[in-house]
Amino acid sequence: MKTLVSIIALASAVLATGSAAAAPAFNFQFTAGTSLQAQQGFIAAASRWSSLLTDDVTINLTVGFNPLGGSILGQAQSATEMYSYSAFRQGLVGDISSGADATATASLAAGNTFGMLLNRTSNSPNGSGSATPFLDTDGDDNNAYVNITTAEAKAIGLATQQQTLSGCIGTCDGFIQFNSQFAFDFNPNDGVSANAYDFVGVAAHEIGHTLGFISGVDVLDYNSTPPQVFPDDAFTYVTGLDMFRYSAQSAASGVTDWTADNREKYFSIDGGATEIALFSNGVEHGDGRQASHWKDDLYIGLMDPTGGRGEALAISQTDLLAMDVIGWNVSPVPEPSTYAMLGAGLLLLGGRARKSARKSKNISQKQK
Repeated sequence: MKTLVSIIALASAVLATGSAAAAPAFNFQFTAGTSLQAQQGFIAAASRWSSLLTDDVTINLTVGFNPLGGSILGQAQSATEMYSYSAFRQGLVGDISSGADATATASLAAGNTFGMLLNRTSNSPNGSGSATPFLDTDGDDNNAYVNITTAEAKAIGLATQQQTLSGCIGTCDGFIQFNSQFAFDFNPNDGVSANAYDFVGVAAHEIGHTLGFISGVDVLDYNSTPPQVFPDDAFTYVTGLDMFRYSAQSAASGVTDWTADNREKYFSIDGGATEIALFSNGVEHGDGRQASHWKDDLYIGLMDPTGGRGEALAISQTDLLAMDVIGWNVSPVPEPSTYAMLGAGLLLLGGRARKSARKSKNISQKQK
């Protein structure tokens, strides 16, 4: 028996008129066997986002809590669609609601195409599959199209097609399933048990991916690893978040960094001039963490790649800034200068080893 639950988690902020502010509505469909406790945990996770975002859109999720076997903590995937770069940029410009949005959209290339630093493609000028970065401005499809989640597309007013993902019940924007054979704490309000994972926090993390915190670098990283075939650059697509992914080398050329290697990649909303926070940079060719996350062990935010037993996970201001500039409306949002200082401060807090790895495709457990 499938269960359908629709919730509209309204933001706590109230307009001066006394009416409640708009917020995303999350429609949940639960896989058979998902306990009421787990259902409530997913709803609580969605409420964290809907209390901070003010877009009047509906996000459809299939979620579950079932025995999966093995060492996989869970699995998740997000529906994505291709949009022309010009439509994507126009959507962001039309959705400006903060100073950060204005700064971020001004940093995007004008016109119908954009450039990037790229590597490991079959048609690299440095040789097929070369790790040496090259400047890709040839106007191919990967310079003219963006691959974003359907949830993010809704936030910036782009039309979406209903999609059916593997594991989803009907059509959905995302699928999330946790392994009920692991110990989870479903009530982080009184702390997280030392031998359990923060269910609500991990669920909020996975919902964050569906909202658009993803990177196409993970696709390049995987496809450029033998025995995979090196992809032609025309078939390697960036995401909305990748538009704000830079390195010192790419910023010097005025483009984003979309390479799969272990050089530092950072989040910037002003064309790479200001480093706000570091990104992870790839499982195969990078630091061992998916690029769809912040850098590990720097305590940057909910979208860090790992979290351990007994650790409560929370949405940070840096998480919210990323969501803001990729198309979500966040209230209130500190100005970019505040974020730059916050990011620098967080970088000083790194160093603690964590115990489990969360991934947007497979959420794996890793012993210390």
